[in-house]
Amino acid sequence: MKKNKSSKNWIIHQHRDQYFKQARTSGFRSRSAYKLLELDKKFKLFKNCKIAIDLGSYPGGWSQILKKNLKYSKILSIDIKKMEKIDGVEFLCCDFLKDETKEKILKKLNNKADLLVSDMAADTTGSKDLDCIRTNALCAEVVEFSSHVIKENGVVIAKLFNGKDFLNVKNLAEKKFHKVNFFKPESSRDYSKETYIHCAGIKTL
Repeated sequence: MKKNKSSKNWIIHQHRDQYFKQARTSGFRSRSAYKLLELDKKFKLFKNCKIAIDLGSYPGGWSQILKKNLKYSKILSIDIKKMEKIDGVEFLCCDFLKDETKEKILKKLNNKADLLVSDMAADTTGSKDLDCIRTNALCAEVVEFSSHVIKENGVVIAKLFNGKDFLNVKNLAEKKFHKVNFFKPESSRDYSKETYIHCAGIKTL
């Protein structure tokens, strides 16, 4: 009963959410599309971008934004969940944590990417601390993975939470990249601990 009440409250909250309403009106598959637009405004992500990867792309809101703003660029979306087709966007249904995925991506693109974005979060468990740990571990995997599939001057955007293991992700990113910044879009919900890490310029030996 409690779960049903919680689900009902979530649905009511969604319909009162201005970004949820805007997303439906604009035809975006998720309200998080507006977060990527804000991230681009902050970091100029789309400037001179010829190849982009959307990691953990389902349901496709971020891929829609990439296609809208990178009309003549190559866009590859990746998720373990099947994503509904978006014209001009290639999709790979696979697990990025598997070693062979890197090879599949590079083969598909014929080159490394200029930009990798990820709005992935771990499935919720009911424990905020555990959810934070799991999502930040996923973010660390994205940072590590990205260093194999983007160019030396490439850029990475990934979701993480303020909380447990935040510093571990930050330290890993600073070992891998020359520039590391954090930004929480206004379209993120006020109560959310989410933020986004922005990494640029891979460090080479």
